[in-house]
Formats: sequence, structure tokens, C-alpha cells
Amino acid sequence: MNDLSAIEFEHVHYQAPGGAVILDDVSFTVVRGEVLVLVGRSGVGKTTILRLINRLLVPSAGEVRVEGQPTREWDPIALRRRTGYVLQEVGLFPHMTIDRNIGVVPRLNGWPEARIDARCRELLELVGLDPLTFGGRFPHQLSGGQRQRVGFARALAADPPVILMDEPFGALDPLTRAELHCEFRRIQEQLHKTVVMVSHDMGEAFALATRLGVLDQGRLIALDTPEAVARTDDRRIRMFLDAMPPVPVVAHESA
Repeated sequence: MNDLSAIEFEHVHYQAPGGAVILDDVSFTVVRGEVLVLVGRSGVGKTTILRLINRLLVPSAGEVRVEGQPTREWDPIALRRRTGYVLQEVGLFPHMTIDRNIGVVPRLNGWPEARIDARCRELLELVGLDPLTFGGRFPHQLSGGQRQRVGFARALAADPPVILMDEPFGALDPLTRAELHCEFRRIQEQLHKTVVMVSHDMGEAFALATRLGVLDQGRLIALDTPEAVARTDDRRIRMFLDAMPPVPVVAHESA
């Protein structure tokens, strides 16, 4: 393993229990601190890759390694606490306050309450929400964009080195989505997490990725910088690029 590698896929195949081949001989490496965005049509295996990383699934053949260790050798719970997960549906617990939602994993890890309280305040400030205003609210009292910010804060709560994001902004209106793109870039500049994100939106991928992967029929057909992917002559990728309208860009002031 290269010391800079956070995640490695080596000739990974995944076949669903019903017999369908979802991934076919997929190999790639995610470098520590980079943002890899995976794009492609529905059903090509993007979310399967995320689930293989945190061992919700195991490969039918080949090997997935996280921090140099095959996922088959990880304790599943320990691995998932090392990999924050952000979903499109957010998945906040409706009966818990925002503070309690953010503190779920630190509490499971046995952190003292004072440390959890301090971490919740720190993370709410990081994602642009006032702790005094939002910490005691419940998810239904927040807008969709605010809930998504809380979902990201919860994924960061125990300071995992890897963040997995499954279409985290897909359910939001275009303006809110563009605003959260700015917030994501700001936070990533501070934290330098290793991020693997799934998106259907090429505009979003170009806005956020340091590297861009394109999947087609279970295979990784491109993996490069967004600029290099944009220059490709591959007809499959050109069709996908041409079909995806860009997301509006919201300007933000530098600190």
C-alpha cells in the first residue's frame, strides 16, 4: 500500500444475490485528502462502491482495502465508525434534538458528555448553524438544507478520516444545492477529509471533485481530474456530459 492511499479497490467484482453483476473488475485508489466523485446512470454500481468501502457489502471477488487493511478483516462496526456516511435522505432521528443526533457516534464511542456537547457546538458552527438556535430543535423544525448540514455534521462527529456521501445534495433545490457546494468546499479546505461521493449531476461533480470517476455497465471507464474528463473523446462519456446541465455557482467570499 502507498502511504498516501486511503482506499483501494483491486479487481473488484460484485454480483447481487439475485445473480446480476453490478461491478465488473473495478480497480482504483483514493488518495488521502482527495474528493473522488463517482457519476453514471442509475444502477451502474456507484452506491455499491460506497457500501463495499464500509463493509455493508463484501466483494464477490477481488479486494477492497481501507487504510491498508482488507474490509473482510475489519470489524464492521469499527470500520463504519471510521467512515462517516451522508445520505440524500439525511436519516436524522426524528425523536432526537439536533445535538443528540450529532452526538450519536461519539456517545456510542463512550465520549464524556462534556466532550460531546463541545463537539456538537463546534460542528454546528462549522456547518454554518448557530448552536444556541439549532442545537435544541428537532429535525422537522429545519429546512431541507439545514437538515443536510446537520447530516454532514453528524458524519464528522467522531472525526472519521473517510466520508462517504450518497447523493447528499440531490433532493435540494438548485440554489440551496449550490450554496451547500460552497459550504462543502470551505469545510474540506479546513479538514482535508478523504471523500468518496456519488452523484447523478455532472455539474455537481465538476464543482466538488478533485478527481472524477465515470461508471458504465459496472465498469470504471474514466478516472481523472474533471478537466481531463471534460476533454475526453469517449462517446459514452461525451453523451453523459452533454446530457447533464451544470449546477449554478454561488460566489463566496474568501476568509
